[in-house]
Amino acid sequence: MKNDLSIFKSFVKPSNQLIKPTTTNSVIYTRVSTKEQADNNMSLDTQLKLCKQFANKNGYIVMESFGGTYESAKNDERKEFNKMLSFVKKSKEKISYIIVYSVDRFSRSGANAIYLKEQLRHQGVHILAVTQPSDTATPSGSLQQNIQFIFSEYDNQLRREKCMSGVKEALLRGEWCHRAPTGYDSIKRNGQRVLVINEEGKLLRKAFVWKAKDGLSTEEIKLRLEKMGAKMWHQKLAYILRNPFYCGIISHASLEGQIIEGKQEKLVSKEIFLKANEILKENKQGYSINYDNVNVPLKNFLKCGHCGYNMPGYIVKKKNLWYYKCRKKGCCNNKSANELHTLFTEILSSFTFPKKYHKVIQEQVTRTYYKNSKENIDDSESLKNQLNVIQTKLERLEERHITEEISSEMFNKYQAKFKTEAAEIQKIIHKSAGQVSNPNEVSETALKYATNFNEMWDSGEYQDKQRFQYLLFPDGLVYDKKKGSCRTERIDSTFLGIVIKSQALANKKIGIPALGLRYSDLVGPLGQSVNFLIFSDFYSF
Repeated sequence: MKNDLSIFKSFVKPSNQLIKPTTTNSVIYTRVSTKEQADNNMSLDTQLKLCKQFANKNGYIVMESFGGTYESAKNDERKEFNKMLSFVKKSKEKISYIIVYSVDRFSRSGANAIYLKEQLRHQGVHILAVTQPSDTATPSGSLQQNIQFIFSEYDNQLRREKCMSGVKEALLRGEWCHRAPTGYDSIKRNGQRVLVINEEGKLLRKAFVWKAKDGLSTEEIKLRLEKMGAKMWHQKLAYILRNPFYCGIISHASLEGQIIEGKQEKLVSKEIFLKANEILKENKQGYSINYDNVNVPLKNFLKCGHCGYNMPGYIVKKKNLWYYKCRKKGCCNNKSANELHTLFTEILSSFTFPKKYHKVIQEQVTRTYYKNSKENIDDSESLKNQLNVIQTKLERLEERHITEEISSEMFNKYQAKFKTEAAEIQKIIHKSAGQVSNPNEVSETALKYATNFNEMWDSGEYQDKQRFQYLLFPDGLVYDKKKGSCRTERIDSTFLGIVIKSQALANKKIGIPALGLRYSDLVGPLGQSVNFLIFSDFYSF
């Protein structure tokens, strides 16, 4: 009896090993990003055909196919995608594989995709990419697939950068490309988008005049507007009164501090706008506002956990201490700036990649980048060769025209044809541009910064701190005074990947304690509903 250890089986801890695939059952998921792609090409049919061929070749049984439509993979809030996950979860026939054409067909959300992939692997479900085969049952194969997910997100960011360059060009021309601000309507005039003042805008014009000439408080102006049918929050009205757009000036983050004379219809003159803002700056409560105050870098980045309002900063002059306080009247959610700064640095300490893994990660990232970029580079070289051939044809055409071997009519016809072909190829080359000149140097710099988050934040100026905060937490942080803790609805996927991967490498699986997120909160068993507050969207899984 003394040597019988079987009685201790009830005390044995469950294994942390991944569940291996137990069947050859699989599902196929296909998608394109836009309706135009779904309507105008055969990509979906091609994806499905190749996925089925892959399944047949490798002996996988296809139980169901999903997708077949357009769904953006920037986030994972997709009907067909979630329908596929639900089928995998509930199917009586155990599903062991999800087959996709390439990893970016599954998701382009970077660390979000990595996390979801890891969750599936813990349930014995593996993602197989037809064009990017890797053995995800091994650590090296899993790492390779993770890097492919990261580069898919990186490709998204490059596309966004190209899009924003077009936005910047339009802004430099004085054209506002975003949604029409309050008080304006967007109409088409001679085929061009034009912003014109609507009835609400005419009332807002009175608001500027009341502020500039009568010196009315923002609250008094708000009450007057409500009586005239224009209802809005106090904060929104204050923002409108400080927005130079209404006097014809365009200011935008992508302009990097430039001030542009806009083409929109002016609501008020520059003189009225400046006069109104001089009065807004007057301090009737006995304190001054410093918008770039390094003592309170978390102001308005923090939101009240009780009512959702922003938390600006203020100083108690008798104590000479800075505080953050909820903007809503009557809410008592306030906290010492020093204590909240300490809490924020605790949060940042979770975003640290162990230095001993830098070299191997950097080398793998660089190799994977070159591997994934090879096809684009080869295509680019082929296009350049085609362009050179067309340029040679144009030169020969001009020579024949000069020597009168061909008529002017024929010359003009073929010159226009060749120039059109050249322009089309140049467009394709331009779209495929964006290669990183030195991926090794870029990855080295990124990993270097990944070990110094606290130092970067502590030593930065106000604007640097604000940019850094919103880079990590795009929606800011929510502070709950009752619990004395912060939470967030979204963490940038790249930095979230740092947390997940660094803790996995260190075999700690802690989570982010300062945000109240344990590893067990992030990884839930299949079939259990888990809300992922750290992601840009919610998974029901």
